[in-house]
Amino acid sequence: MVKDTAVPTGNKKFNLEKTDKEKDKNPDRERSARKTGFFVPKKVETGKEIKFGTRASRKPGRTEPKASAGEGKTSESRPETKTGKKERKQKKTYSSSLPASKFLPMSPEEVKARGWKELDIILITGDAYVDHSSFGTAIIGRVLEDAGFRVGIIAQPRWDSPEDFRKLGKPRLFFSVSAGNTDSMVSNLTAGLKPRDKDAYSPDGKTGLRPNRAVIIYSNRIKEAFPDTPIVLGGIEASLRRFAHYDYLSDKVRQSILADAPADLVVYGMGELQIVEIAKRLQAEEDIREIRDIPGTAWKMEVKAWKELKEQGKKTAEDAAEFFREYIEIPSFSEVSQDKATFANAFRTYFLELNPVTGKGVVQPHPKTVIVQNRPMRPLTEAELDHVYELPFTGENHPFYPEPIPALEMVKFSLTTHRGCFGGCAFCAITQHQGRMIASRSIESVLREAKKLTEKPDFKGIINGVGGPTANMYAMSCKSWEKKGACLDKACLYPRICPSLDTSHKKLLELLHNLRNLPGVKHAFTGYGVRYDLALEDEEYLEELCAHHISGQLRVAPEHFSKRVTDAMSKPGKEVYERFSGKFAVLNKKCGKNQYIVNYLMSGHPGCTLEDMIEMAEYVRDHGGYTEQVQDFTPTPMTVSTCMYYTGLDPFTGKAVYVAKGKKEKAMQRALMHYRSPANYELVYEALEKAGRLDLVGNAHNCLIRRKNKFY
Repeated sequence: MVKDTAVPTGNKKFNLEKTDKEKDKNPDRERSARKTGFFVPKKVETGKEIKFGTRASRKPGRTEPKASAGEGKTSESRPETKTGKKERKQKKTYSSSLPASKFLPMSPEEVKARGWKELDIILITGDAYVDHSSFGTAIIGRVLEDAGFRVGIIAQPRWDSPEDFRKLGKPRLFFSVSAGNTDSMVSNLTAGLKPRDKDAYSPDGKTGLRPNRAVIIYSNRIKEAFPDTPIVLGGIEASLRRFAHYDYLSDKVRQSILADAPADLVVYGMGELQIVEIAKRLQAEEDIREIRDIPGTAWKMEVKAWKELKEQGKKTAEDAAEFFREYIEIPSFSEVSQDKATFANAFRTYFLELNPVTGKGVVQPHPKTVIVQNRPMRPLTEAELDHVYELPFTGENHPFYPEPIPALEMVKFSLTTHRGCFGGCAFCAITQHQGRMIASRSIESVLREAKKLTEKPDFKGIINGVGGPTANMYAMSCKSWEKKGACLDKACLYPRICPSLDTSHKKLLELLHNLRNLPGVKHAFTGYGVRYDLALEDEEYLEELCAHHISGQLRVAPEHFSKRVTDAMSKPGKEVYERFSGKFAVLNKKCGKNQYIVNYLMSGHPGCTLEDMIEMAEYVRDHGGYTEQVQDFTPTPMTVSTCMYYTGLDPFTGKAVYVAKGKKEKAMQRALMHYRSPANYELVYEALEKAGRLDLVGNAHNCLIRRKNKFY
């Protein structure tokens, strides 16, 4: 983990200033220039450090302008059949055991009850408001509150008019907009682009409470209601759509979300440092259009200013030279949307700059604007991460909702121990969002949170999840991270575990031991998220896991058993999985436990053919482990796999990659994993016939399906 001596352990503050050691390493990066049309990101001076718990001074409030004539109608309407106005009014009852005053305000009455005349910042989210540290909006809201700002939340607003966006009035500083914990397309649609029948982040799992492309639509409604109020975008949807990207729903390359939405900034990655700095700068009456130097943000430059800057660069003007030392240009939207090889090249370039230590800014011209991404923000220090997760979260959904929020039920009694993942799975966006370097909480902080869980009246003594994106990367690090960040020329775990990586589970074992011995805790389970290739590096951890921290079954994600596909995924092959499952069986026998593995598998991933899926079906047939836990690959923005899906190329090697795009072939691939289901018989038969494998049809012991007859 990267240490920052500017934030001593125990000091509850954020500090954007680099250490003297870091300054010496990159002197060019520390220069700054502020010229017409652009700013070069610089270190934030001591007076700009971000501190928790410091009440911000406030300027006299402004009155809200009246809505102009003609506002309020749009073609983007919410289905009245599912969430009409009458139904919404009937649902506004308070049934939570906690009073609304314990939460960030969601209504004018709650704002008034706090003695506030106005809010500084309003957060818009596509999720229901759950005040739990697993929900991004709750974290951002509590961090801003802790920094001294008056924060309110508008959750799942109606988007057919700007009225819901006016209900808390005009914020003094800005609106922050997020689609929620997931991309709205993923929340609303299956891999087959059919509407989902459940939304885990909505009350009672109801669907239809958020639009597709929620960030863009919410921003448009805000702009209608309050044309002059700054808009800052954040969350996974905005973060991963900050450049031109392949959009699965429209099956084309779309512009950066900043080019489509009437917003001023995008906060990408984990946004605590950025959002507090933006708030403090606006509090100091800076113009949002001049806040262009914060790492971990993206902003817009006028096309004319960009052309002038490039001309200055050709003339080796000092100011332009300074900019081009800090930024690199990638192919424009027009270029990447017309040529797939160019798209892959642009993806590779900005992917390799996702390093908070050595990364540069990235510029991508668009037809009507130029998108400028500043270098990534550093990870939080241990002290900062401790402070974030110990803010006064209630751990409950707001009492506005009489129904449960399914996503909360899954994580209510879980503990987040760290952020980041160096696994590098091609289909996963965590690397691009949280980064490859692990930022961990202290053991003491996690135990304090666990103790609070034991004091909840509905806690039954079971902590059902301990970990982060990957459960067993807690406190792991690499000796190169502090000096140069995660390596650009190699992966940490693929094709084999890097010897420079510290894979010791010692600190995690200490944490787990303390958790299970905490008064009031019967069990602290880690039933999912275990990276099994890492677990094999530490037999003591694996034995402790089997003996104390699994509730009957352990969910792991080999994803596939064909080498060609696991190579495309940057995942370990079946040999590693077999070593793990064998060791798991031996240790369970030693512990006297009857526990088993549940596999998560994937169909339709780039590189996967019908022959590969048949190989996987045969492997499952021969080794057991038939499972319903099969996911069809869904292209989501900014992952390596999505780049391969769209371009048919590996962006790092330029080699062609097979892609199953037709609905029929994707359906056949998925059906092969459920070959026992009578409903899939025709698809499985067709797949076997197409692959020339009708030898797997019949009554022999090795056949996947029987030959159809009148008795079938």
